[in-house]
Amino acid sequence: MAKESAESLSVFTQAATQSVALPDISALQAIYTIARGSSDAAANILSYEMMRELGVPVTSLPPSVFSLGDGVAMDHAAALVVSQSGASDDLVRSAKGARARGARVLALTNQPDSAVEAAADLTVPIGAGPERAVPATKTVIGAIAAGMALLHALKPAYDPAPSASALQDIAPQHPDAQRLKSAFLRARHVYVIGRDTGFGAAQEVALKLKECCALHAEAYSSSEVLHGPLQLATNPLMVLILDTGAAPVQDSLDQAEARFRDAECDVHRLRPRDVIDADLLPAAAAALLLALMYPVILDTALALGLNPDTPETLSKVTQTT
Repeated sequence: MAKESAESLSVFTQAATQSVALPDISALQAIYTIARGSSDAAANILSYEMMRELGVPVTSLPPSVFSLGDGVAMDHAAALVVSQSGASDDLVRSAKGARARGARVLALTNQPDSAVEAAADLTVPIGAGPERAVPATKTVIGAIAAGMALLHALKPAYDPAPSASALQDIAPQHPDAQRLKSAFLRARHVYVIGRDTGFGAAQEVALKLKECCALHAEAYSSSEVLHGPLQLATNPLMVLILDTGAAPVQDSLDQAEARFRDAECDVHRLRPRDVIDADLLPAAAAALLLALMYPVILDTALALGLNPDTPETLSKVTQTT
């Protein structure tokens, strides 16, 4: 995990700047993302970026619609299937089913010649190379980047190249890594909070804390968390805010931070500007926050006596229905 996560920003630069030749996609009215686990977090990040840039709905569709049911009408829509292995049976069925019901199937995968790729109209390779640790790191960040390259093909004015260039020489090490590790070691319950593309990043960090550290963590939008979930602040709670730096989300994140500090929670806020002075696209900022968090989660797991490369109950490719 240490080696692979250290390669993540290099993978990002390569995947984000690749050329994508689109199939004929006319009258596109919606995009449905289909993914599970870390890939679903990457898809969530991309959904916000694509909605902002394309002006069409982009939302998650559960694979079970196709793997357990007869599917749904997909005319004038694209199905974006995100899968590092491209091998999970429910995702393969979803790709085939979406295409049969009228969708253009676009895939982001890391394994060449996968079953998902065979069912897709277009595959944008993640290109991360072999990833052997069970927790996905460089393939998650590569999937975000590959999706940005796809978005560039859909809308040429959207250009991920400047963000990719800004990140290529960044060492994925947060200056407060030790303080964050100490906070995780004290914590029993963690809220990971974001907004827009930062919400997908929050989902991925919460998943990694569970996967690598066996630590209870939940991801929330900074607006949603102020409803019922805020009540858990009456118990000892660590709050990690992932701030992409995007201007429209600042008021929401500020309000959430103030409310949790008033409740005397252990609050930490991470921003891209902690390590870089550059204007990043929101999806690239989310990818950078993940790259900064992966080493902290790894070190926390090791301090707990756990082996994050091979979590006890997990395997690299999860077969689900």
